[in-house]
Amino acid sequence: MTEFERWLQQDLDDQDLTQELESVKDQPDEINDRFYQDLEFGTGGLRGVIGAGTNRMNVYTVRKATQGMANYLLRHSNGQPQSVAIAHDSRNKGVAFAQQSAAVLAANGIKAYLYPQLMPTPALSFAVRHLHCNAGICVTASHNPAKYNGYKAYGSDGCQVTADMADGIMNEIKSLDIFTGVKKMDFQAGIDQGMIEYIGEETVNAFIDSVYSESLNVDAGGLKIVYTPLNGSGKMCVTRILDKIGVKDVTIVPEQSEPDGNFPTCPYPNPEIREALQKGLELCEKVQPDLLLATDPDCDRVGIAVNQNGEYVLMTGNEVGIMLLDFIARVKKEQGRMPAHPVAVTTIVSTDMVDPIAKEYGIELRRCLTGFKYIGDIIAELEEKEGNADSYLLGFEESYGYLSGGYVRDKDAVDGSMLICQMAAYYKQKGMTLADAMNALYEKYGFYKNDLCNFGFEGEDGMKTMNGIMEKLRQAPPEEIAGAKVVGRSDYKESLSYGDKEGTIDLPKSNVLEYRMENGCKLIVRPSGTEPKIKIYLSGKGETKAGAEEIIQKMKDAVPGLLGI
Repeated sequence: MTEFERWLQQDLDDQDLTQELESVKDQPDEINDRFYQDLEFGTGGLRGVIGAGTNRMNVYTVRKATQGMANYLLRHSNGQPQSVAIAHDSRNKGVAFAQQSAAVLAANGIKAYLYPQLMPTPALSFAVRHLHCNAGICVTASHNPAKYNGYKAYGSDGCQVTADMADGIMNEIKSLDIFTGVKKMDFQAGIDQGMIEYIGEETVNAFIDSVYSESLNVDAGGLKIVYTPLNGSGKMCVTRILDKIGVKDVTIVPEQSEPDGNFPTCPYPNPEIREALQKGLELCEKVQPDLLLATDPDCDRVGIAVNQNGEYVLMTGNEVGIMLLDFIARVKKEQGRMPAHPVAVTTIVSTDMVDPIAKEYGIELRRCLTGFKYIGDIIAELEEKEGNADSYLLGFEESYGYLSGGYVRDKDAVDGSMLICQMAAYYKQKGMTLADAMNALYEKYGFYKNDLCNFGFEGEDGMKTMNGIMEKLRQAPPEEIAGAKVVGRSDYKESLSYGDKEGTIDLPKSNVLEYRMENGCKLIVRPSGTEPKIKIYLSGKGETKAGAEEIIQKMKDAVPGLLGI
């Protein structure tokens, strides 16, 4: 209440915040939700509901975070000039948050390079590397609902910040007063003084050219596409790259074509969810394309639906990742371009079906924690420590994130869209759809099935509930799940495995629990790092598609009991 009263007494820059504070004066629960904590800054940066308060995304929390980053950079600068690249997507308040971040940096003597238009998150990662910046900021909340915005922070390598850097920035943030501890200057004055500079078309073109350099030289000219950027930042870059690979027949979903942070036709703009693709699917019924492409608002993830005999079949992130790995390896082998020691990277929660495919092509498969920064770290290891930059074929996450090159250190839906279209064209020339290609892989390698359960926990009590669930699972691990005996488990926070895979885990510590059953199924519990939810990843394999689905359904039915909810 003390902090709430302090905010009320301020002459706030954003009148929306003043009006909001006045509107909740007599609502203690609403006040508590806005002020019971400060937004946490972690490896995912900041993410929260837009609004007034220390637990909200607003110009004050953004400025404070940026001042923390500025202090950290200057503390570790060794007297060298510092610079930061900044981008934003279509989120509400995105332009203001990006400009205010630039103004705070400029006031601290740090050069800010700012994209003048909304751009995909991977284009920010690219700009950090291309302009040799010390850090990066992308104002985005990825696929969250419209009430959210966020602030992804990047290191000089173009990866999202490491845990050490995030902790260092957080410590700086905690030392600051949100109103008096932040250096500010007028945005236009920063431009006039040369401390804020707009990123030019040369960098945008270089990004597109770098994506195109990952092309597999498959003629995609005969492909017909419906595309939706889901009112986000993907339209310009995706349409440009499709044009470069020869895809000329592209119909954009009109209701979702232009940037709109309210996402009026898809309240949850996530290409993993069928409802977000509904407008695109309706248009597909009229246009009858080969493929529907959908990129999320910050254009780092892409989902697809495939025309299978007139019906549009949605494909999962795991399925697309599997197909892309098989396709890239197949085509590189056909073209005589397969590296001597090929490497693919995926996460601990991605499908086990990738293992036999990697083995088929002699690909070394490396697994890492969830979060594309860990895939970026492995790309860096291949380039810098092992001298095998050309070895990297593909990195993918089950959550629709893909990257086939080292030009950025984040997932890239521009690259993903290009490769998916080339893959669809490759199989179309063989008289097959991508659904046919996936079914052929199932027939060859077995019917692997993966699914995901999400359980949301809002507010202060929600975080306590999530922590309680994880603690209970650690103290009393299940002996069986869905009627199958648990034969092994891993605690990634303790870096220890028990049972069938006894030993230590050589990965960074993470609040993740894994259970392996006697029937070959697997269940992983992971609190989200960016949203107030617990994610349950289910993995199984059956003799048939129906058998695999039955196994997964039994596991889904058992999940609420496992969590005690």
